[in-house]
Amino acid sequence: MANLSQDYLKLEDTLITRRYFSKFEKIIQHMTRVAGTMEVEGSLGRRDITVIARYLAGLNLTFRALAHKYHFSGRFAHAGQLTFDRVESGFPVYQELLEMANDALQANGHLKMMPSVEALKDQMVCTIVGDQEIPTKLQYALSQRLYYQELAKGGLFWARNDPHAVWIENRGDRRYFQIHWAVYDSQVNLPTIYIMDVADTGRIGLPKDERRWPEVQGHLMAQAVGGLKLLTIARGFDEDFDDLHPVRLRRFHIGPMYSNAFTRQVGPLREVLKAANSPVGDDWAMVWTEEDLVADSAERVKSGWFGTVERQIFALDPFSIAGADTGATRMKRSLIMPERPFQALAERNPPGFADVRKFVVSDRGCVLSYK
Repeated sequence: MANLSQDYLKLEDTLITRRYFSKFEKIIQHMTRVAGTMEVEGSLGRRDITVIARYLAGLNLTFRALAHKYHFSGRFAHAGQLTFDRVESGFPVYQELLEMANDALQANGHLKMMPSVEALKDQMVCTIVGDQEIPTKLQYALSQRLYYQELAKGGLFWARNDPHAVWIENRGDRRYFQIHWAVYDSQVNLPTIYIMDVADTGRIGLPKDERRWPEVQGHLMAQAVGGLKLLTIARGFDEDFDDLHPVRLRRFHIGPMYSNAFTRQVGPLREVLKAANSPVGDDWAMVWTEEDLVADSAERVKSGWFGTVERQIFALDPFSIAGADTGATRMKRSLIMPERPFQALAERNPPGFADVRKFVVSDRGCVLSYK
């Protein structure tokens, strides 16, 4: 692995690159099971799980596509190398997703010019049997073919995943919708999911309103910045749309991922993973953070010369000094990790982890929860 800068690293070795993607494939599978456990416990509802599972599935497809793209890194001169953030997130850098999105626009054109999977495999057999050579160039061509096929299928987690609105229920003259969207935060190189519950008092339901819906989508994507507090995002939305009332806004940060083999974050988790001395594949810990902002009540405020509009009053945790600082009603941090790192964490018991929810996962599909 060659050092590019203090924060970013390029994976130049084939085996290390494949091990990196194999690790994330396993982690995302575990995260999906943890989300199911949260539903059983009641901390997340069915609609929430549906949304989160959708983005986790997209994230898995993104990693699968990148794994095909860089399958021959270090073995073929033109294969390229994955760049990932080894200090802040453990995830690929934002630029990787931008390049992938550009490739997706041209995927069908590439596929038309490339031999089919079956044709490439036939050529490989001929090279192995007839020429008695390793068909490295054909193997690379096949990996690129599979990469563009994944992009053409769609459903991946992109740098920007535009808002979708789902109807929940009607109460009197109000329609309630759940709006969800996601971004790959360019500042910290992490996937971030947003879910907002909205009361709609407009004449036309929000998703069918040709005037408001494009404005809402543009507004929400412009505000999908990790550095903005939920309170700032919710108030801005409330003030810009008089007939849309955000009653709840949540943000899920997926990561960082800690690994003694790949990342160089500072803090107690690094020491825990080092002490665990876990086997390949189990040397990791994933952070999952949920921010939650809830509207406590509403008030009528003056608008124009004679009118009034409804504005939400959001609740901040009155027992936490950090409540006003975070701009959220509450914040929940969870840690997902295999058994050996959890045992090392329990033995060392570093300060600051008492209030962090721990989910211990195994390859058997078992998920154990500890507070």
